[in-house]
Amino acid sequence: MNIMFIGGGNMASAIIGGLIAKGLSKKDIRVIEINSATREQLNRRFGVACFSTVEKEATEGAQVIVLAVKPQHMRQVAVQLNPLLNGQIVLSIAAGIRLTDLARWLGSQCTLVRAMPNTPALIGKGITGLVYYSFPPKSILSQDQVTTIESISNAVGKSIWVSDENEMNAITAVSGSGPAYVFYFIEALEQAAQELNLPVETAHQLALSTFVGAAELAARSSDAISKLRENVTSKGGTTEAALKSMAKDRVKEAIIRAVKAANERGRELGEELGKAY
Repeated sequence: MNIMFIGGGNMASAIIGGLIAKGLSKKDIRVIEINSATREQLNRRFGVACFSTVEKEATEGAQVIVLAVKPQHMRQVAVQLNPLLNGQIVLSIAAGIRLTDLARWLGSQCTLVRAMPNTPALIGKGITGLVYYSFPPKSILSQDQVTTIESISNAVGKSIWVSDENEMNAITAVSGSGPAYVFYFIEALEQAAQELNLPVETAHQLALSTFVGAAELAARSSDAISKLRENVTSKGGTTEAALKSMAKDRVKEAIIRAVKAANERGRELGEELGKAY
């Protein structure tokens, strides 16, 4: 597989590192990145060829093109890429950019696929949502195309497919933005520990290790999450007191509202970024 990245930021770097670790030759990877310092870093770290602009030399021979630029820059990049396409798979990892809009900007000389990875991909623990349909036309991907796409997304974790692009906003809200919710909870747990007079480093280790351990236990257990919660909660005990306080403050409802707000913002971004062109 010969793959080209447009954008060489953290997520692209994670995928490049994962692909090389999985056995893809650095000679089969190219990157277009406008920032000279980032280009130098990519070349030094991975030994991949880097280019400063979208040009024929960079794209020629690429079977897959990964669009890893910020959403607000996507249209400009797509317009530049349009005349250079010749049937490649184009994989977009930009939040909010709809396939219909990307197709208008890129033209029809490619197979478009939308993906939403998350930041744990930086350590190979990511989860990537993928739309099972290509555009245009809206048709089921071939098995070879699925295998190719999964070889990219699975280089940094796991993949999950959906059949409706509208579900990508929910995936963005749950797993794309989700690490920030986790960090927010860990921050709160750390702060509570410090306010209970535990040393800063102790508070950090307790909060972080508790979260990591609980998540790993949930991942390994066949029990429902609610059952695992119940297993920790003794009647009249400390955990019950904490959970009653959270219920009184409607913490669960607040989290659900927050995720729905992220979902709605994803929908709005798609409209905002696509309607003007």
